Amino acid sequence: MKRFLKGIVAWKTSVCMIFTAAMFFYLFFCWVYDTHEVSTGMLWTLFWASAGASLIQAVCFSDWIIRRMRYTRRSLLFVVLFLPVLTLMAWKGGWFPMEQAGAWVMFIGMFFLIFIVMTIGFDIYFRLTGRKYDGMIGQYRKEKEEKGE
Repeated sequence: MKRFLKGIVAWKTSVCMIFTAAMFFYLFFCWVYDTHEVSTGMLWTLFWASAGASLIQAVCFSDWIIRRMRYTRRSLLFVVLFLPVLTLMAWKGGWFPMEQAGAWVMFIGMFFLIFIVMTIGFDIYFRLTGRKYDGMIGQYRKEKEEKGE
């Protein structure tokens, strides 16, 4: 039960962070297109997209359901699961007109661009963190050797 509640708190935190990021993204486009109104439908679809993203992220990038899978496959699974959810929210929320094929192409392109940038960012972070811990392990082993343990 304790693990479940920790998971719920982590999910809620993740939803909040993703929703906040989505709002800044939305505000940027409001500024670009000189829009001064916020649609309630837009807010709800951004919220549900954030909730879905957080849940799919937990499924794909934790050991909650998938115990052993390479990071590349986890990333591809995330795209396969989340892109349809996000596209459905964009369609149902009327984020842009259905008949504007260029807007949909730009939407899909932005999705993949953001996904690639975030993946590269996480890769850099994990490499730097891995080097840090490798250094700490090396230092620990060296200290143990000096003590004769």
